[in-house]
Amino acid sequence: MYRVDMNLGSLLSFSWRMLRRDGRGGELRLLAAALVIAVAALTAVGFFTDRVRQALERQSHQLLGADLLLVADHPWPAAFADEVRARGLQVVETQTFPSMVSRGRGADMRSQLAEVKAVSAGYPLRGSLRVAPALNAPDAPADGIPARGTLWVDERLASTLAARVGDQIAVGQSSLRVAAVLTLEPDRGINFFSVAPRLLMNLDDLPATGLLQVGSRVGYRLLLAGDAALVKRYQREIEARLVRGQRLEDPQNGRPEIRIALDRAQKFLGLSALLTVVLAAVAVALAARRYVQRHLDPCAVMRCLGATQGLLLRLYLGQFAVLGLLAAGVGCAIGYLAHFALHAWLAQLLATPLPPPGLLPVVQGVAVGMLLLFGFAVPPLLQLKKVPTLRVLRGELGNPQAALLGGYLIGFLVLTGLMFWVAGEIALGAYVVAGFSAALLLFSLIARLVIRLAAAARGGAGTSGGIGWRYGLASLERRASASVVQIVALALGFMALILLTVTRGDLLDAWQSAVPPDAPNRFVVNIQPEQVAPVRAALAARGLLPELAPMIRGRLTTINGTPVSAADYRDDRAQRLIEREFNLSMRADLPAGNHLSDGRWFSAADLEGRGEAAASVEEGLARTLGLSVGDRIDFDIAGETVSMRVVGLRKVDWDTMRVNFFVLTAPAVLQGYPASWITSFHLPAEKADLVNPLLAEFPNLTVIDVAAILRQLKSIMDQVAQAVQFIFLFTLAAGVVVLYAALASAAQERRYELAVMRALGARREQLRRALLAEFAAIGALSGLIAALGAIAIGQFLAREAFQFEVAINFWLPLAAVVGGAILVTGAGWFAASRLLHSAPLETLRAGSA
Repeated sequence: MYRVDMNLGSLLSFSWRMLRRDGRGGELRLLAAALVIAVAALTAVGFFTDRVRQALERQSHQLLGADLLLVADHPWPAAFADEVRARGLQVVETQTFPSMVSRGRGADMRSQLAEVKAVSAGYPLRGSLRVAPALNAPDAPADGIPARGTLWVDERLASTLAARVGDQIAVGQSSLRVAAVLTLEPDRGINFFSVAPRLLMNLDDLPATGLLQVGSRVGYRLLLAGDAALVKRYQREIEARLVRGQRLEDPQNGRPEIRIALDRAQKFLGLSALLTVVLAAVAVALAARRYVQRHLDPCAVMRCLGATQGLLLRLYLGQFAVLGLLAAGVGCAIGYLAHFALHAWLAQLLATPLPPPGLLPVVQGVAVGMLLLFGFAVPPLLQLKKVPTLRVLRGELGNPQAALLGGYLIGFLVLTGLMFWVAGEIALGAYVVAGFSAALLLFSLIARLVIRLAAAARGGAGTSGGIGWRYGLASLERRASASVVQIVALALGFMALILLTVTRGDLLDAWQSAVPPDAPNRFVVNIQPEQVAPVRAALAARGLLPELAPMIRGRLTTINGTPVSAADYRDDRAQRLIEREFNLSMRADLPAGNHLSDGRWFSAADLEGRGEAAASVEEGLARTLGLSVGDRIDFDIAGETVSMRVVGLRKVDWDTMRVNFFVLTAPAVLQGYPASWITSFHLPAEKADLVNPLLAEFPNLTVIDVAAILRQLKSIMDQVAQAVQFIFLFTLAAGVVVLYAALASAAQERRYELAVMRALGARREQLRRALLAEFAAIGALSGLIAALGAIAIGQFLAREAFQFEVAINFWLPLAAVVGGAILVTGAGWFAASRLLHSAPLETLRAGSA
């Protein structure tokens, strides 16, 4: 019947018939379900991120508004623009900064923090602006830029100020007329990084506003465009001439905040999908174990009929190859449909339409599905070809239990590779792999230890526990390895469920309660030195007594005499800190909400200006830049070098929302340097109109409504959270598959044991209690392990990722024990109850495999 020289067509035909037979019998349903869920989760993320990647690549020049961008935190010398024009390139200039703007007067005045962008003629050089004649009216390409004396406002600013075309808006000391509603700005990028609404004005109108003063944080940009070869040549020449605070952006590295944010979002969603893959891998491993056990006898029969080991291997590999391709195809289809949900939530973060996805996610999905299948299922299948023909007569021969451990090891290595692939970087991948490996090892050790203790307790309990309880615990010990696998698999599924529900809720509640109810919700910046006393008096007249703090801009140049640059650091945050100017401040006493973590506060000699200048540094900044007590740091302040010695590190409670600084000095150190002042205060909702008279009296001030910004950020965070929760639905589905696979993996073995017990005289009621006791013990132990793991992960996330304290839910382990016992007992009894009604003689004749 079986020929060694079976050709490829016959092989595939026979493999297909085997697949259909096993599929109808339910043999491969768990494998297929696990693969479909894993591929669907990964491809849903992959399709969306592929569309974003294509959008950035296709519109990279439009995202810059130019071919090359020169960015600085100080004005560009006029010689730069003249040199660019002399080389045959186009150049336009923009200046961007936050400022308060308002419409109306008196009680009718409305004010709003806006991101003001002043542009010169010719902007943008790539892409185009679009404007509308009124809010919610059809838009069209803009003809140039706002004329002098006019401005354009985007839809959000027009709605907030209730401004219509023709209205006057106060910008600093100027009043400009609204000429159009801005609907599209090509280099605006992601709304997340432009939280404040936009106001576009003519660069020639900027001096009259009086807004650019000491302490103003302005982004100066030169936009270049022209022949590609000329742009590249100028780019190579200018790179060597850039100084601190200046940088280049091109279509490859342009809009770094966009690319960094999208990379992080992709990794976050990818890691969320990776949890689904981990659970699917567990389900595949359990299902493969069950499949191998149930096919030992058919393989022995085929060996007796002349099938060789090679033929058996090719048959089963062909069957699984077809299964993997079918499951991956279905998973890709589900992932494609599911990615539209991600698009609905996250695409609005981009100010550019997304093109259709390519085939890359399909290739990745099929690759992941096949790797997952062959990593966990094929190694055990390799043992089938070694089944001896004598197994037909002696059913105990050829049971590959020991060899399955090697298969699990190969599968774990494959899963490790997938973790590195999805994580996208070695450090993050190693972190995830190490955490998962530690959890897997710890869960296994706890499960084995508790099983051993339960067996000892059973032996010392006499007959008080009843035959059902004693037999149930005995079954755990007798199948110790299988019981550990079941418990660990269930614990992983339960832990995912707990993390998605209870722990996530605890973290959100802790984050919301971390900010005091009376925390400052308004920050006032750009207060000039001559305005300190009048502003303090104006606030006091309104019942507000906030503290005003000086703010001096300085750039860190050397640490312990060694010049520093962004290239000295690998961490993104450290690079940004080195590139930008710091906001320094001075005071004599330790601020509220600050606590010394190392070193000391300023001494009397420091305050009097005797000896070396002293500085106190926030510990997070010190950790990022590698600073410690005793280091000497030099700042460039207004063209002068100011040296300081770090005498102490501070732990800052940022949740107080007070004005805090990374670097503080004694007043004598920075006295006389150019400074602006800043303050913060809590303004109840019923007194919100107090801001308008203050701005009318001091139009150069910028009042930042933190509550409004937090609401906007929360809206964006909610969109991301919804997307992640959507991906976690796949995780939940994978957990259900793991639950079923864990309970079904030992079903046949239990079936044979129950038949033996019944043949020896055990009653069905006794066996029912034994099964219920075993399921309850497995569920309770799985729930306990899952709860402890979820608590540990929640504490880690709270401390390391969110930097706040979260209370431990001491009731969670008890609830998880009870819930796990009930869930596993119910599901296990549903799956195993029919075993008690099987005829013992028929089961014994069929054997234990």
